[in-house]
Amino acid sequence: MIDKKDILDDGPFFHGTKAELKIGDLLEPQHVSNYQDKKSNHIYFTATLDAAKWGAELAASKLKERIYIIEPLGDFENDPNVTDQRFPGNPTRSYRSKSPLKIIAELGSWNRHSDEEINQMQTSLKKLREQGKAIMYD
Repeated sequence: MIDKKDILDDGPFFHGTKAELKIGDLLEPQHVSNYQDKKSNHIYFTATLDAAKWGAELAASKLKERIYIIEPLGDFENDPNVTDQRFPGNPTRSYRSKSPLKIIAELGSWNRHSDEEINQMQTSLKKLREQGKAIMYD
């Protein structure tokens, strides 16, 4: 039995993407990342709607932005790409797992970040890539 003090976060948990998924589908590692042209060893998720919105808005695809409510099916850890690099203490409640995430529901509507905010974030990420600083520890 898992001790309550060992649980990182009670959720609810979200995954922002542009992939069209169905209730009951599993998100699994070892698929091409939404953000880099390589397979990811982890599947990433968050317990904040704001971080999930960024995931959906910044995913590399022309498909519709989607946010799914998910259930982690195994252990997960703080996402070191966020917590170690930009937000110590994990205020974004960002996590990753090597176990699947089960799609429980899709949020029908949510308010996007403004086009200006999205453009600023994309410009910042492009600059990091150009500087060789857009490293993802996976």
